[in-house]
Amino acid sequence: MPIHTYRELKPTPEAEALYRRWLAKLNDEFTRQQSPDRRSEVVRDELYQIYFGRPHGGHIKAVLNSELAMYSLSESFDPRNITLEPEYYGDIDAEQYAIRKPLIWFWQMFDRSPLGLNHWLGFRFRCMLGRHIFRHLGKHVKIFHNVEFTYGYNLTIEDSCTIHKNVLLDDRGAIILHEGTSVSDYANVYSHTHDINNQSNITNKTTELGPRARVTYHATVLAGANIGEDAMLGAMALATKPVPQETVSVGIPAKAKIRKQASVLAAETL
Repeated sequence: MPIHTYRELKPTPEAEALYRRWLAKLNDEFTRQQSPDRRSEVVRDELYQIYFGRPHGGHIKAVLNSELAMYSLSESFDPRNITLEPEYYGDIDAEQYAIRKPLIWFWQMFDRSPLGLNHWLGFRFRCMLGRHIFRHLGKHVKIFHNVEFTYGYNLTIEDSCTIHKNVLLDDRGAIILHEGTSVSDYANVYSHTHDINNQSNITNKTTELGPRARVTYHATVLAGANIGEDAMLGAMALATKPVPQETVSVGIPAKAKIRKQASVLAAETL
């Protein structure tokens, strides 16, 4: 069978220069500004331009009732005026999250804006933010649109990983994507569990994928169900326990069915 690699695509030279200048400016701002308030102001001003096409004009005074919806939208560009789901969780490190929250809101609102499906820009924008949000973000990482994570500060993504659209990475405990790992569209990876009798009783675990693991379409990895080196979790599968290295596991619950040999699926059934 033919091997089809990703094509290299670029915007026009003029647009590429503009995009790179914008990302460099944002990276410099977030590197220099470590306070949640200042980061929130930067995000507010940038989102105002992205959505309204003009600079933020200072404090808004709502006068007419007919304009209240517009003013509510404007105020919501400021991360200080919104609450995100992880902020409600009892195990949050509030100080660590506070400094990341403006950037997480920026990530989510970028993806919902007209810029969100511009993949060339989106890959670079998310990696720029990820280096300020995650515990670690390696080189040559691709993150597609609508990827969600919980706290960010418990998430490690090593070199050459790919995370496709609409993936959930629940890093309440910790998630480590080792080098070369791929997570496909609509997959879910968890790192916490609830007690069956008391939902507030949370157990956090570390969930590791790879190196070079593949979690395919709509699959789910439960907390602590590590995916081994060069292993694959099949489409729609539910990993409730660790997936052995160099195997393909399928089903609900997932069971290892095939062993991989020299990157070729062998006929051996486990």
